[in-house]
Amino acid sequence: MLHSRLSDWFDDAARDLPWRLPSRTPWGVLVSEFMLQQTPVSRVLPVWEDWMSRWPTPADLAAEPAGEALRHWGRLGYPRRALRLHAAATAVVVRHGGQVPGSYDELLSLPGVGTYTAAAVAAFAFGRRETVVDTNIRRVHARLVDGAALPAPSLTAAEMKRAATLLPDDAGSSVRWNAAVMELGALVCTARTPSCEQCPVLDLCAWVAAGRPAPTYVPRGQSWAGTDRQVRGAIMHVLRHADAPVPRPLIHDRPVDLAFGASTALEKLHALNAPPEQLERALEGLLTDGLAQETPNGVQLPA
Repeated sequence: MLHSRLSDWFDDAARDLPWRLPSRTPWGVLVSEFMLQQTPVSRVLPVWEDWMSRWPTPADLAAEPAGEALRHWGRLGYPRRALRLHAAATAVVVRHGGQVPGSYDELLSLPGVGTYTAAAVAAFAFGRRETVVDTNIRRVHARLVDGAALPAPSLTAAEMKRAATLLPDDAGSSVRWNAAVMELGALVCTARTPSCEQCPVLDLCAWVAAGRPAPTYVPRGQSWAGTDRQVRGAIMHVLRHADAPVPRPLIHDRPVDLAFGASTALEKLHALNAPPEQLERALEGLLTDGLAQETPNGVQLPA
């Protein structure tokens, strides 16, 4: 009953996303999974579409400098994902003849691909029976089966075991189950304001039956304003829009004359009024992480 109800609901409620279309490619699914990590669909869509237009195959991306991946990552955040995706594309070309591999173990061996991404790509791109567990699925399972408002702060072995137990035996049904539960968590069984009246399995929900008890902990949101992450993001914004290496003085000090290719981005960086030591720490961190490269003429995206 549980599986059939969610499958029927998914037929009507599923969002029309390009990486779900019959025309999707394994590469398109892999790119979407990298981009969707900690990032909402609305922000990912235009960037994914741009990437698929520029680099429709892993070989197309692998042929570009890593800096181009960073440039077209835009404001998705966590730009190391772009470097890892470029490295994964290169590995696909070198090890797999340019074709994204279809097995969990082969996918897991690619740079930047963890257990969730390997399972998701194997399931959604190749129709494999894999236990896919993301934040949305964890929350739905916690409420529906355990009667808890939220899952544990970090993924547990018990959660993975429960997810595996709930997975249908048939490969096609398992793929649909994973997608349906994920969609339910994204659209209905949301973290803060779940729309329980719209839930197709409301009468089967242990959390609702228990009176919707409050969470046992308050999730910590990540701060942004004034942090090193914000300053790093602003510096990356400058580098992405620059048409030449950016001299360090332009990053540290507000220039008198902003006749520079990334003038608007520089204005936004200096509008933060970050202390000099924070600017230097953020810049050095980008260089250390391989997200930026120092040249005799200044700082730029990696070649």
